[in-house]
Amino acid sequence: MPRRRSSPPPRVFLLSPANCSGRRAELLVAPEAGFELARRLQSRRGAPLGDVFSFVSGLYFRGKLAYARRFARPPDPADPVAAGGVLVITPNAGLRAPDTPVTLESFRTFAAAAVDVRNPAYRRPLERGARALLAAIGPECDVVLLGSIASGRYVDLLLPIFGTRLVFPPYFVGRGDMSRGGLMLRCVTAGVEMEYVPITGAMRRGPRPPRLEPLRR
Repeated sequence: MPRRRSSPPPRVFLLSPANCSGRRAELLVAPEAGFELARRLQSRRGAPLGDVFSFVSGLYFRGKLAYARRFARPPDPADPVAAGGVLVITPNAGLRAPDTPVTLESFRTFAAAAVDVRNPAYRRPLERGARALLAAIGPECDVVLLGSIASGRYVDLLLPIFGTRLVFPPYFVGRGDMSRGGLMLRCVTAGVEMEYVPITGAMRRGPRPPRLEPLRR
């Protein structure tokens, strides 16, 4: 378990997107789906982005969202650009607050978009959103990426904009998605924030760490 930190600096969190074309996504968009989240998504008002991605991703995104909400410290909590310190990377709409309404139509466009730096529909909105965030948060705020750094899907676009201010938890290296989600939920329960290191020059791949101990009920 990471050690408890004192007087953390301002920071905002960027959460990697969920897979919107998997089995759980199919359950969510099925016309016959009767559970509440599906009904909200298929309504005119839509459902919150964070709830939708938590459903289709499961433990991993749920852990990221809970962790980011628990430990976000934006320089100005009222600044709409920083969205309370928690922003979600989307496949084709840049950075969005987790309470952004998502309709069935917009969810289907997420599913059809490739999260690939070669895809302008993904790359350009994300770069615009990242630059706007950089201008809003000032010079002392860290930007924590909660997502894979082993590939370039996020890092290759975000690192040129944020530089050494783009950091990540080294505890993520070698862990799978479920292990990362479980680790973050444990941190939330314990009230203990992880340490972060700049992505620049960091080890981005490594051996799998020991299994987490089961959560005690």
